Amino acid sequence: MTITLQLIYLFVLAIPVACIAWTFTHEEVFREIHEYCVDKSKSCKTVLQRKFFYLFTCEYCFSHYVTALMLVITHYQLLYSDWRGYLVAGFSIVWIANIYMSLYVLIRMDIKKERAEATIKEEQAEKVSNEQ
Repeated sequence: MTITLQLIYLFVLAIPVACIAWTFTHEEVFREIHEYCVDKSKSCKTVLQRKFFYLFTCEYCFSHYVTALMLVITHYQLLYSDWRGYLVAGFSIVWIANIYMSLYVLIRMDIKKERAEATIKEEQAEKVSNEQ
């Protein structure tokens, strides 16, 4: 595989990794599982148990596991055609996926800010029209 094709694969494979990691750790569909893992990450007796459950609450941590699964499924390697290729690919996919998730957070915050500003303006306009 050419380096150009490898890089295209890198940026494409990071998309489902980011999507799965974000959805599992933040979205409503997995809320009960997430809350259970958060609780266990704080209340388990051993450090190992707490850390195990924490991995399912952090999108960065969870993206490593999703990436490992993706590498098993796709056999994607970056730069090298042996175990080093999997290692480089794994950390590269995690890094790109987390850039995607960070951009997603920024976009969501911007949208929430715009909605809040629009709501405030609507309330102010309604207040002015009610006073008249």
